[in-house]
Amino acid sequence: MKVNRYQDLVVWQKAMDFAERVYQVTRRFPSEEKFGLTSQLNRSSVSIPSNIAEGAGRDSKKEFSQFLSIAMGSCFESETQILLAKRFGFINDQESSSLLESSAEIERMIAGLKKSLLNKITLIFLTLFSF
Repeated sequence: MKVNRYQDLVVWQKAMDFAERVYQVTRRFPSEEKFGLTSQLNRSSVSIPSNIAEGAGRDSKKEFSQFLSIAMGSCFESETQILLAKRFGFINDQESSSLLESSAEIERMIAGLKKSLLNKITLIFLTLFSF
């Protein structure tokens, strides 16, 4: 599935919004966390839309699916870092809940898109090799 405009993918749009919100939240983290949790959380959140975009630009559905898997991993990484930020008192319950809800929504959307791609790959395979 070659997506000509990855910007049209709702999951990419939501991932962009998520990364923006993460950056807004991490601006308030302690300065000593600049190269620690702040940097890690910012990078993992940026990785989500970046991998969706990169995968959409690949030549095959299989490659796109692989990049979606990486984006999913970045969602899980971001969630872990959000939970740590909450434990350390850098964010409150409301911020944590909101970010975790957004991440979970993106994960569901990535899973759905990946399932759709894999179904298309299977259909193509069966069409090519049916006797």
